[in-house]
Amino acid sequence: MIVVSAPKPAQRNRLPSSYLVWLGGALTSQLGSAAMFFALTWAATAHGGTAAGLVLSSIVAPSVLFVLVGGAVGDRAGARRVMLTCDAVMVIVAVAVAVTAGAIGTPVALLLIAGVLTGVNDAFYYPSSGSMPRRMVEPKHLGRAVALRQSGVHLVRTVGAPVGGALVAFGGLSFVAWVDAGTFLVAFTVLLLIRPRFTPPAPEVRRHIARETLDGVLVVFRTPGLGTVLLLIAAVAGVFLPVGSLLVPLLAREHTWGAHAAGILVGALGLGTVLVTLVVARVGTYRLPGLAASGACAVTGFGVAAIGVAPSLPVAVAGAFVAGAGVGTFVSHLAPVLLSAAPESHLARVQAVFSLIQSVSLLVMSAGLGAIAHALGPVATVGLCATVLTLCAVTGFASRQVRHLR
Repeated sequence: MIVVSAPKPAQRNRLPSSYLVWLGGALTSQLGSAAMFFALTWAATAHGGTAAGLVLSSIVAPSVLFVLVGGAVGDRAGARRVMLTCDAVMVIVAVAVAVTAGAIGTPVALLLIAGVLTGVNDAFYYPSSGSMPRRMVEPKHLGRAVALRQSGVHLVRTVGAPVGGALVAFGGLSFVAWVDAGTFLVAFTVLLLIRPRFTPPAPEVRRHIARETLDGVLVVFRTPGLGTVLLLIAAVAGVFLPVGSLLVPLLAREHTWGAHAAGILVGALGLGTVLVTLVVARVGTYRLPGLAASGACAVTGFGVAAIGVAPSLPVAVAGAFVAGAGVGTFVSHLAPVLLSAAPESHLARVQAVFSLIQSVSLLVMSAGLGAIAHALGPVATVGLCATVLTLCAVTGFASRQVRHLR
């Protein structure tokens, strides 16, 4: 007689190995993308500021313009099929860039073509990728799975530019492109080994892709809780993300701390976010995520205010760490709500709307906050961001929908 012992509690609480393997492959390709992003923009700077701006826009604009279509395709064809296609396309694109750059150098036309193809590919890849935790993990572990993915993404973003810089210094754009192709080949191979669940819509209920794209937006605001959560995330993203990318460098210049100090402050923001999301990945989310997110938003506002009024660099670094930890807690608690509340048939489309709202909010607010900083100075602008974050926290506590999110 064979006796099968019950799994230990630690084993029952582990995330599925298939999810961990997929996440490892996906983060590998994202690290390659981050290094390639740096390499393309660096190569563009050799042609002047205008060329660098065009290349940067060639990557960002298509990913914003086509992301809703990418979400609709992900729900229709399946996340795995879409990601396999995207990984294969990026292998081809990266190899083509590597061969061309090795033969003729880095003309602006090559950089623009590579940027556009990368941006379009991202628009189709990321909505499907964002839906994977819901497709591969049990509902009770969804918060931990999302937090682990977020910590990995933040870590990749933190180290992507330094890795890209080192690879460029070693072998130029051509070498970085070969490495990028290798990372996407790893992700492609991993996806071949796993099969997340997916039930395609019946042919008779399919509609034109434009109607399905619009339907994804409508579902977000018709599903109880989703619209409120997305608007709250958009507001927080709009005033927090420019702090690291725009206001911290301006503050460092005003205080004559230098570029090194600005890098330390941005690193402290990222470190706080990564550490908190790792903790959430380990212990899980609070049972009332709306309350936790609202409290975290208040903490973020406090940290951002500390950055603005800090009399010295160490105090600013501490404030940046607190702000990063706060926003990590905020996103770690609301992102699983989006995934769990989304209808099974609209997972990728909800992720696409999530991505679009963040991107548009960042683009609009970066321009607006830049103008305010020019007129009032970076300290006052950081104070404004802290005030808005505090108001977002108050709104969250006051909203019955947010307080009772499950």
